[in-house]
Amino acid sequence: MKAVKFKNRNWDVAGILQFPKDFDETKRYPAIVCAHPISSCKEQTAGNIYGKALAEAGFVTLAFDASNQGESGGEVRFLEDPATRVEDFRCAADFLTTLDYIDEEKIGVLGVCGGGGYAANAAMTERRFKAVVTVVGANYGRLLREGDFTADAAIKTLEGIAKQRTAQARGAEPAVTVYRPNSQEDRKAAGLNDIDIIEAVDYYQTPRGQHQNSPNHLRVDSLDKAMAFDAFHLAELLLTQPLHVVVGDKVGAFGSYRDGFELFDKAASKQKSIQVVQGASHYNLYDTPEYTSKALEQIIPFFKAHLA
Repeated sequence: MKAVKFKNRNWDVAGILQFPKDFDETKRYPAIVCAHPISSCKEQTAGNIYGKALAEAGFVTLAFDASNQGESGGEVRFLEDPATRVEDFRCAADFLTTLDYIDEEKIGVLGVCGGGGYAANAAMTERRFKAVVTVVGANYGRLLREGDFTADAAIKTLEGIAKQRTAQARGAEPAVTVYRPNSQEDRKAAGLNDIDIIEAVDYYQTPRGQHQNSPNHLRVDSLDKAMAFDAFHLAELLLTQPLHVVVGDKVGAFGSYRDGFELFDKAASKQKSIQVVQGASHYNLYDTPEYTSKALEQIIPFFKAHLA
C-alpha cells in the first residue's frame, strides 16, 4: 500500500495505491480505479474491501478521496459537485498513465453506491477506462430529485438553497448539513425507518465503518449542483465499454437496485451483465464478507477477462 497524490486543477487529490503480491515495478500491470460512495472516503469500502481484493487478484488499484473531501484538497470543503467528482476520475487515469508499471491500455473502473453512478458517467467520456463495474451504483441526482417523494420536493429544496446563497452573499456563514443521522437515536427521532438509512447509520457512525475522513458534513449550497445531474444520461449512446452491474435484492430507499437495472438496460455496452446478490442489502455489499465475496466472485473474472 502506498499513499499518493495527483492533481485536479490546482489542488491535490489524495489516493491509496494497493499492489499485487510479489509486485515487481519492472513489469506492467492492469489497474483499477476504485471510487467511494457519497459521503465516504478511500479508507472505507472502495479501498479496504474492493481495492484490497482486486489487488490480491493481481491488479494495481487506486482509491482516492473526492476533491473537497477527506484528505483531498479543493475549496470549498464538504462540497458534493458531480462535475468535479467526474473530473477526479479523469485525473486518476492521468496519474496512472504516468506510472511505468501500469499498462495504460488495461485500466478499469469500479464505483460503489454514488461512486458507481459517477464511475459509469465518467466512463462515457473517459475512454481510457476499458471496463466498468458498479456495486450498488446509485444515481445521486435522481435520489435528490425524489427528495421526500412528494412532487414538489426538488423545487422546494432548490428554493431553500437559493435563499441560503442569498444569505451567504450578504455575509452569512455557509450552511453545513449531514448526509445521514449521526446516531440511531437521531434517526428514530426523525422517523426514518427505511433499511438503507438504518444501515447507513450503522456503517458510518459506528466502529463498523467509521473513519475520520468521512465526517458526515455536506455543504447545503452544493445540492443545487447535483439536483440536475443524471449519472446515466447518454449511457445508451456513450457507455460502450464492457459493463458489470452488482445489486442486492433487499431493496431500500436509496434505489440502487432500481438504478442498477436502469443502467444495465440503458448502456450501449455489447458485453454487459447484471448480478443480483441474493439476500444482500445496499450496505451488506459495502463490507459484509458473505455478500462482498459473492460480488467479487463475478467482479474479479470480469476484470480479468476484459483487462487481460
